[in-house]
Amino acid sequence: MKLLGRSSSINVRKVLWTCAELGLTPAHDETDTDIRALNPKGLVPVLVDGGLVLTESNTICRYLAAREGRHDLLPETPAARAQVESWMDWQASDLNTAWRGVFMGRVRNHPDFADPAVQDASIRDWTKQMRILEDRLSSTGAYAAGGDFTLADIVLALSTNRWERTPMDRPALPAIAAWMDRLSSRPGFSQHCRNGVP
Repeated sequence: MKLLGRSSSINVRKVLWTCAELGLTPAHDETDTDIRALNPKGLVPVLVDGGLVLTESNTICRYLAAREGRHDLLPETPAARAQVESWMDWQASDLNTAWRGVFMGRVRNHPDFADPAVQDASIRDWTKQMRILEDRLSSTGAYAAGGDFTLADIVLALSTNRWERTPMDRPALPAIAAWMDRLSSRPGFSQHCRNGVP
């Protein structure tokens, strides 16, 4: 098994954290030199498992959990699995779309996102989305899909780490802070979610 993509990528780190939970240690190629040949979209990560080539980080995480039979991370029953997947899908669509303007403008210094109005709109949308997660975690009192840790928590925590580290004003979200503290004991959290910071 081989994983391609720089570990500085939020999406590569989702897969690395999932691998840590599963006790897997795929060969990791940080160079991205073969990405375009394996993924016409030109995006990381790419997982090669024998003859199988997979792209899209959340799909890779689901594949690995299913491959290892880890129904605690990705439940087998349709209703419970759908709860996990719905939060994973929300992370990849609504939540990650919200932060693009401010993150690209203030962290990546991309000229297309230099307009302060674009950044401010992004902050408002991102805050709105994070309040949805705050309300969900307040409701469950534990994890995103309910009482147990799942893949949904991995992908959402990576986005939350980006929320914590992007230079901007943000409201206090106590349920999210408590959840991130709970996650800190998980295998791979410090290395792959908190950028190596305990």
